[in-house]
Amino acid sequence: MARPFSLQPLLELMQERTDEASRRLGQLIAAEQSAKSRLELLDQYRAEYAEKMQAATTAGLTRMELANYQSFLARIDEAIEQQRHAVRQAERTTLAGKEHWQGQNKRLKALDTLSQRHDARERYREGKVEQKLLDEYVSRKYATRDEKD
Repeated sequence: MARPFSLQPLLELMQERTDEASRRLGQLIAAEQSAKSRLELLDQYRAEYAEKMQAATTAGLTRMELANYQSFLARIDEAIEQQRHAVRQAERTTLAGKEHWQGQNKRLKALDTLSQRHDARERYREGKVEQKLLDEYVSRKYATRDEKD
């Protein structure tokens, strides 16, 4: 009978932790992509609004209209800078999540390797026990045969 792997509960716990780290990393990657998409949209909107201001300037603007365009562009630029900061923060958070996942995965693989080695030793031990029993059976069979002759 094979002995159970003594670290099996720890192996299962590490599997759960690695799965959770994988889920969390997926969420972090999605959040980073979302932040990058928002930044891209803001950049596009700013470019479109700047073109609109240029066209309006060519057609002729009052000082008030020009000031409104410039003020709005300044607010868009501020929003873009805030979003760039959010993207950098998301990238740092994703990197930390990736490092955490890698650490969990490394620990899991180490325990899994120990488990596989344990299983191999148990199979070897069981094979030796089976061979010993078979050898005893065969030797008894021939011993009783020799006694009959």
